[in-house]
Amino acid sequence: MFEAKTVNGVTVYTIPGFTAAGLPAHGFTGRAGGVSEGPYSSLNMAFGLGDRDENVLRNRELACRSLCLDPLRLVAGRQVHGERIQVITAEQAGRGATSCDEGLPATDALICGEPGLPLASFYADCAPLFFWDPARKVVALAHAGWRGAALRIGPKTVRKMSEVFGTDPRECLAGIGPSIGPCCYEVDQALLEHFPADFAAVGGVAAPAGPGKWFFNLWEANRRFLLEAGLLADNITVAGLCAACRNDAFFSYRAQRGVCGRMAALIMI
Repeated sequence: MFEAKTVNGVTVYTIPGFTAAGLPAHGFTGRAGGVSEGPYSSLNMAFGLGDRDENVLRNRELACRSLCLDPLRLVAGRQVHGERIQVITAEQAGRGATSCDEGLPATDALICGEPGLPLASFYADCAPLFFWDPARKVVALAHAGWRGAALRIGPKTVRKMSEVFGTDPRECLAGIGPSIGPCCYEVDQALLEHFPADFAAVGGVAAPAGPGKWFFNLWEANRRFLLEAGLLADNITVAGLCAACRNDAFFSYRAQRGVCGRMAALIMI
């Protein structure tokens, strides 16, 4: 499970295993404690949704302060539910910090081995994947909705960490954050066909929900792919928090019919 902590009204959800392994600067934001209004109330962390930019900037300042991060050095990608992964260096500090247009184009995963560079990615039902290699001091985030999961963006991120930094998957820690849960994520047969054929037969991944319909467990799908990539089961933490069920605490694209704010996954060495 993730652990909730509240600082000055802002609640972030952290991974105890990451903290114990020397990485306090990480977390997943909830929706309370910010200044946005209406369907974005109140801690909307993303631009380009209809919220006022000044509200987003203030929300990012509040959330980053709770984790001792510099909001003006945030690095974010312009997420497209794809598989592009970028290794971040100091030259990219601030890309996407104050404008969506300045984010890294068509990027859904970020890896960094340099201290002091906060990474950010944004969510409202898709699953955030956190990575921390305490042996080589490398962090990463990956945006893994069903498209990202089907593209195996999690394992590809770990593979890139191995190629660039020498990460051993057996030593890598991972967290799967709050997202839409299997209780609320009803999908059709066409979506399920993007995944291995045995997923429908494996307990915990897809359960029948009626003719041609399934309840899909995005958490378990991502977890299984990480296990196949060589991560150890004991090193993977699943939040188990459904954004649609807990729409009071999290934004949910499905529960709010497409008009809502975004939470942020934040991480920094």
